[in-house]
Amino acid sequence: MGEYRSSDDDYDYDYDYDYYDDDDEVDFVDDDENAAELEAAVEPEIPPNSCPSSKVITKESLLAAQMEDLIRVMDLLSLKEHHARTLLIHYRWDVEKVLAVLVEYGKERLFAKAGLTIVETDDVSSSQVSSSYCCNICFDDVSLEEITTMDCGHYFCNSCWTEHFIVKINEGQSRRITCMEHKCNAICDESKIRCLVRARDSDLADKFDRFMLESYIEDNKRVKWCPSVPHCGNAIRIEVDELREVECACGLQFCFRCSYEAHSPCSCYMWDLWSKKCQDESETVNYIAVHTKHCPKCQKLVEKNGGCNLVSCICGQPFCWLCGAATGSDHTWTSIAGHSCGRYKEDREKETESAKRSLERYIHYYSRYEAHRDSSKLESKMKETMEDNIKILEECSTASSKDFVWLFNGVDRLFRSRRVLAYSYPFAYYMFDGDLFADEMTKGEREMKQNLFEDQQQQFEANIEKLSSFLDEKFHLYNEDEIKDLKLRVIALSATTDNLCRNLYECIETDLLGSLKHSVHEIAPYNTNGIEKASLPRGIRGILSLSHQNNLGGSNWDSTIDLNLPQASGDQGS
Repeated sequence: MGEYRSSDDDYDYDYDYDYYDDDDEVDFVDDDENAAELEAAVEPEIPPNSCPSSKVITKESLLAAQMEDLIRVMDLLSLKEHHARTLLIHYRWDVEKVLAVLVEYGKERLFAKAGLTIVETDDVSSSQVSSSYCCNICFDDVSLEEITTMDCGHYFCNSCWTEHFIVKINEGQSRRITCMEHKCNAICDESKIRCLVRARDSDLADKFDRFMLESYIEDNKRVKWCPSVPHCGNAIRIEVDELREVECACGLQFCFRCSYEAHSPCSCYMWDLWSKKCQDESETVNYIAVHTKHCPKCQKLVEKNGGCNLVSCICGQPFCWLCGAATGSDHTWTSIAGHSCGRYKEDREKETESAKRSLERYIHYYSRYEAHRDSSKLESKMKETMEDNIKILEECSTASSKDFVWLFNGVDRLFRSRRVLAYSYPFAYYMFDGDLFADEMTKGEREMKQNLFEDQQQQFEANIEKLSSFLDEKFHLYNEDEIKDLKLRVIALSATTDNLCRNLYECIETDLLGSLKHSVHEIAPYNTNGIEKASLPRGIRGILSLSHQNNLGGSNWDSTIDLNLPQASGDQGS
């Protein structure tokens, strides 16, 4: 893919590196090495001249982003714009794949695979003596001005071409419309398609333009729509492996591979199972199996609301709660008249106990998952409270918000860690349930790995709760020494929490998922700075301006074209 050229100023990192001022000599930073370690724990290590590996593509920048890849292929192979687009659509806008096929198979096979035909043909008007021509489709005699020739050398009347294009566009094949000639798979020139269709139906021509433009997202494995609802109109382009989590300019964080919400350390498959389990009625069924019985007469479900094991359905039928058999209504506190069910029925008891254990296990993990999500929502107000308290300190002292950057960095660390902790519970639910990985681990191995994971998870959780309590302290009531002490504790605990989070990821990636032999589960890599914010480079409009100045391929596309995103993505190509 093309490389965007931009400076570090183009991207907005929510970090401030001024943890200590010249006038702010803190007592606990006597040792330079320890100080560097503490600062490194909360200060992101951003290499010089580095840029984010994910970028936002807005409606306005979509054409420019597309033109960047087109220009690379056009310059490399000396092609016109519509020829380069035909290549890139076939190879899913993967410039590296185009280069690889070119090197391995040569230009001729590269073009043939994509249905691209480039031949030197004389215009039909110069090759015909007569002033008219009989179209081989409709067999009408038309003037030479009403004939259009495609790159493959085949020519037909404009009316037949137009009808062909309209049918293909309406069928959702506008991205790769082939020639009408029998057994000719050459892709038609999009500028000629646009010109002929616009003369008949301008709305349909706009639809064709929109589909061609959206192909950069729909057919591109490195670009995806932001899954926000309602849709923000943005797409995200990544420059590296698709297994990563990104944040759109609208603020939504999502997994680029599966388009679900960001869910690491769960794998995409685990999160798909978990989200469906939380949405459907699977656990309702388990609850019904444990807490209700079918009436032996009308088969309606009956829930027991008292201590006596003789229950009565609304239809009037009494039955035994223990075995479900119909009985009479005579009973004492200890027995039911004429009925005994003391004999052990192994299968039925096993089914009930299994359903009960499954329900209890799900409730255990779900309640903790929800508890940490709720805590995160409550802690989201912490920054606002801090800003208000800092204003109070500014009014009564010389302190400024810059002196409390460490506090906001601590809150950021808390948010990131709390999110990881919440999603670690759905991971553990499937990792150690004995069904998903039944053929991967013995019972002993599963218990050993579960203990290893839970030890790290509990230690991680304890530090998060401790960090939350530190950040919740009423520091605006503290004196200078107490604030310095809080600063030490927050920075040190933030560093520890970051290390524990990294260790938890390593445990999952190496000891748990990495040891699987028969299945592959991957998670997004750990990033100490949190989920990367996709950014829009500053120079993107320059590319757009350049493409129009050079009039590449004679394209008449308007960068302000009205895109119905992503609803207009029904065109599937061929």
